This record gives sequence, structure tokens and C-alpha cells, in this order.
Amino acid sequence: MISEFLLLSIVMFMTSSSLLASSSSNNYESFLLCLDIHSNFTIPIHSPTSSSYTLILHASIHNLKFILPTIPKPKFIITPMHESHVQVTVLCCRQHSLQIRTRSGGHDFEGLSYVSYYVPFVLLDLIHLRTISVNIEDNTAWVQTGATLGELYYRIAEKSRTHAFPGGFCPSVGVGGHISGVGYGMLIRKYGVTADHVVDARLVDVNGRILDKESMGEDLFWAIRGGGGASFGVILEWKIRLVHVPPTVTAFIVPRTLEQGAKALVYKWQFIGDKLHEDLFLGVNIQAMHLDGDHNGKKSNYISFEGHYLGSSENLLQLMEQSFPEIGLKKEDCTEMSWIKSVVYFAVYSLETNLNLLLERKNPILPKRRYMTKSDYVQKHMPEKVFEEICKRLHEIDEPEIIMHPYGGKMNDIEESAIAFPHRKGNMYKIIYLVTWKEGDHEAERKHASWIRELYNYMTPYVSKSPRCAYLPFKDIELGHKKNGTATYLEAKVWGNKYFKNNFDKLVNVKTKVDPDDFFTNEQGIPPLPSLAEDI
Repeated sequence: MISEFLLLSIVMFMTSSSLLASSSSNNYESFLLCLDIHSNFTIPIHSPTSSSYTLILHASIHNLKFILPTIPKPKFIITPMHESHVQVTVLCCRQHSLQIRTRSGGHDFEGLSYVSYYVPFVLLDLIHLRTISVNIEDNTAWVQTGATLGELYYRIAEKSRTHAFPGGFCPSVGVGGHISGVGYGMLIRKYGVTADHVVDARLVDVNGRILDKESMGEDLFWAIRGGGGASFGVILEWKIRLVHVPPTVTAFIVPRTLEQGAKALVYKWQFIGDKLHEDLFLGVNIQAMHLDGDHNGKKSNYISFEGHYLGSSENLLQLMEQSFPEIGLKKEDCTEMSWIKSVVYFAVYSLETNLNLLLERKNPILPKRRYMTKSDYVQKHMPEKVFEEICKRLHEIDEPEIIMHPYGGKMNDIEESAIAFPHRKGNMYKIIYLVTWKEGDHEAERKHASWIRELYNYMTPYVSKSPRCAYLPFKDIELGHKKNGTATYLEAKVWGNKYFKNNFDKLVNVKTKVDPDDFFTNEQGIPPLPSLAEDI
């Protein structure tokens, strides 16, 4: 940790150099000098002239839309090896009017962890801060934000077969962004969202201080759990509470075609998905696929029911027979396994996998392509005709996918205001719209973007209203964003209410207190209130 004396010396350096910084925000040599003077250890810095620059920049970009030459690139990439590197970077960036973008895994759909469109910026890539310490005795773990979910799951399983963490489906997602955005996975109905299980955190604030739960205060600790940590500081690590799982869980993936009555099954699923026993997660995946792999041939709709049950297949079959007999689940559809094996199974949709897959930082099922996504919450049952229309529209474009995940269970028991993430009771399920494409030209992007927008508009009457809610980790810049780096409270409220509902105002108040000048900003970040900032 950087010393108080060193912090004071940097602040004094900033004060004495403020005239220089204000006269030339592009004084990059002075910025590098600031890093060099105030770091106890050599900070890894990669400039556009470095041979490592492009390799590091592209390594964690999963959406290839953001590698185009027209996309703004960071002036420097810093890959901290020590927490003090983060502190010094924050202070020197402030002095030299360089914005910070913080990246842990790089899965964000709008690229906001590594792209800034309105001021020069530095990319703080936390890939080297990935230490994980699991304490089975007290059911907790400390995990640095540069680690992936897969690495975390793997380290938990090394210590115990009956401990788990209710994180997301994709093992290559970075822990930092996943938890601060809220996160969820197969255990959501049993244990709630990922951020519900944070018991402490350490972050670097705008003044370069490292704060924990006690020193940051109750409000800031509340905000970074589901409010997007990048608006409030640089999160270094999380202390998480582990949960218990049985030695055996049961998983199944049951595909059904339209000819097998798939639309009727999805319609029925709406009525039972959020009301099933909390030990059972039953999601739906709708795709249109080319038969026999012929991309010039006929496409057919496949609707897959994906189930994860905390218990034996025998008990699962009894539950399904009682609640959803129409699906026709059979013994041979089910596979019993350990929780950690189920994590891998749903990551790659194969039983023939090695646990070492969890230690890889690449996405195992979604290759690096160009993609767009949107999200919705459903609070009333939709007519069957809606699913007919969705299936019809899936034939209009290459590689579309509709994912529906049930809520209910534990989600009904937690108040909207418990953490910054508000979408709890009253939501039956969430919809994710996803479209990917290979081509890199503007016409391909226009075509696919137009398709997903039209589908999203079609769904308007059938999803949540006032506001039409959205899921923060699936950021959608088209919901609204800061123009030229700024947004008024009312402008930000347009997208803020969609992500945070009634929690948005509290997030704005927290932001105003801890970062009144909006140093930690992004296109959809939480804005401060100028009137409140003047009173601080």
C-alpha cells in the first residue's frame, strides 16, 4: 500500500504542477515522469510505440467492433503489478487530465472499460491483479478483480466439493466488472445475485486512498454492489461469502423443435419458471440454426430448456413431473455431477471437458466476433403469438439468440434497496437479445443493428414499463449516454432509471460525495450533482 507520506508528496507535486497540467493536457512526458517519480516499483507502461501495446489491448477485447482503426485508443496501457501502481496512476491521471478506463475481463458489450470517446485516456488493465485466497473454515474468499470467474470457481473447488459461489455462466468474465455490475448464474433462485454475497471490498478512491468497507462507509459500499464500480473508483479486490451446494447436482439440456410443440412449451414455462422450487433453475434458449451446418440451406428453430438442480436426478424428475410434465424430461436427459463440473458443462455445453478450461481467459463458447445485445424484464405473461413472432424474426438474420432466465425464489425475498441492483420481486424472468456477425464492414453492422432494434421495439408492449428496465452488465448505449463527456441529472436519469429504478437517486448522491468532479466517468456512468458538489 502506498504510504500516507507518499500520497501527500504526490498531492503537493500535483499542486505545484497544476499550472503546467492545465496549460497542456497532452503533456504525456510529464505524466510518465509523475508515474516514475512516485512509484516504489517500476510500473509496466505500454505506449502505442511499444511492441506489446496492441497485443495487450486486443487480448481482452471480445467484441471485435472495438478494434477498428476509427475507435479511440488509450494513450497508454498500464498493467499494475502492485496496488500502489493503481494509486499512483489515479493521482497522475488526475493531474494531467487523462481519464481512466479500468478493465478486468473486457466482456462489456459496449467496450466502455477500454474505450473513451471524448478525452485522452489511460487504460488500467488489472490482468496481473488476480490473487485468490479461499477460506473454507469461515466460508469466505478474497479475490482480486483481475481474476476471472473460472479461476475463482477452480480455486474454490480445490478446497471443497460442497462450496460454491453464485456467479455467472461464462468463466472468462473478469470478477471486477461482474460483481460491481451485479452478476448472476444458475444459483440465482437459491441464493440471489452475485453482489448479494460481497462482505467487504477494497478500492482506490479519487484521492488515491485505499478504502475498505469500514473506511469507505456504508453508502459507498452499497453503491459498488450492483451500481457499477467504475463510477466510484478502482476496485482492487472483493471479499465474498461462499455458499453451500450438495455433493451431487443434476444438469440437463433438452432441445425441442417447433414441430415438437416448442412454442407451447415456452408459453407454459412463463407460468412456472419463477415458481419452481428454488433449488431448480430452468432457463430457455431460442435459436434459429441452419440444418446440417449448411449456412445456405434452410434454418430451423430450436428451443432448448437448460436445467440445473441442487440434488439428485430422481428428485428432479419428481419435481418436473409435478410442475412441468409437458416437457417430458426423462432419466436419460439428466446427468449427475459435482457443482464444479456443472459450471464447465454450461460453459461449453459438453460433458467431455477438463476443469483446466476454467483457468483459460478466452470465452469458450462465444468466439471473438462483432455483437450487439439488449435486455428486458418481463412482469406479465406474454401471449403465445409473441413467441411465434420471435421465432419468425430469428430467420431473418445470421446467428441470433434469445435467452430467458427465470427469477423468483430468493430473488423475491430481497428488497430492491438492499444493494444498488433493484430488479427483484415482480420480475418473472429476464430476456437477453443477442446477435453476432463475422463481417467487419459497416453494412453488416447496420444490418444486424437494425434487426435487433426492430425486435426490441416489437417487444415494447410485453415487457416492463415506467421504466422499461434493463440489466446493467448488458450495457446498451442506445438507452442514452453522456454527450461530450457530460450529462445533466435529467439526461442521465433516462438510462439511470432503466438500470437502477428508484436506486438511481441514491447512487447520484453517493457519486456527488465521493467524486464530485466526475473523474471516474464513462458514457453511462453515474453523474454527480453540481449543486450538491458545491456544498461538500
